[in-house]
Amino acid sequence: MLKVTEIRKTFGETIAVDSLSFENPPGEIFGLLGPNGAGKSTTIRMIMNIIAPDSGTIHFQGSPITEDDKNRIGYLPEERGLYGKVTVHDMLVYLAALKGTSKEDAEQAMSPWLERFELSAWRDKKIEELSKGMAQKIQLISAVIHDPEFVFLDEPFSGLDPVSTDVLREAVVDLNRGGKTVFFSTHNMDQAERVCHSILIMNKGNAVIQGSVADVKSRYGKRSVAVEFDGDASFLRGHPAVNRSIEFPRWVELELADGHEPDEVLAALAGRVKVRRFEVLAPSLHKIFVDELGGAKDA
Repeated sequence: MLKVTEIRKTFGETIAVDSLSFENPPGEIFGLLGPNGAGKSTTIRMIMNIIAPDSGTIHFQGSPITEDDKNRIGYLPEERGLYGKVTVHDMLVYLAALKGTSKEDAEQAMSPWLERFELSAWRDKKIEELSKGMAQKIQLISAVIHDPEFVFLDEPFSGLDPVSTDVLREAVVDLNRGGKTVFFSTHNMDQAERVCHSILIMNKGNAVIQGSVADVKSRYGKRSVAVEFDGDASFLRGHPAVNRSIEFPRWVELELADGHEPDEVLAALAGRVKVRRFEVLAPSLHKIFVDELGGAKDA
């Protein structure tokens, strides 16, 4: 369990993080979200005890994080830290050793990861020979090669092409399925929505929205219904369950009015048009963020 209580950090006159509190329960994927400059990386650095908060407390498994605890934690920093002149094998063995893992155990652990990422042939190549996507995968391996209980990932998908992003996202999900608790930061709402159990959206150092993904969507999103049909559905404009509609000749998207359910719309359609598709649309985290914060970014 990670518990952060009222942490605050300033740099001169700038408030980077202001009275931030949240919990990351064991076994969950928790997303720290927000635009660039929101305070995400500063928060992770405080959790990792790289910098100290000006006030507030951070507890890992009920106590402040110690150096020994860090051997139970995997950390992928925003600033990547691989040495270009070193081979992939030697880099991973070295970084595993810093976490108390023997060379033999590191070599055994790295092989399935290299195979998974199709990097086995690059095992004895120098880091400087890798593409950015390859290096990012090696960096992720270095964060988990010592079999940590808790994994911190700071902007793990930043700058990656869609294929590499999908591969790393699947790896994060599999880590969680294997029992790891995962905490990652990102400014990409779509990525977080696909993998997170719970989220906290930050802006200008403050917590703005937090909770489970389902709860956030329920609290902040307007439910919509998409209908594909044959016939004339214009009568739905005046239906009490419909707050707003976007209409096309054979398709309509309806924003539901407060207190009304999709079933009311479906019942109204019965017998009047031929329904080919009826889908309840949950609002995206991206839409919620834009609606609630106006897409504001920290300077």
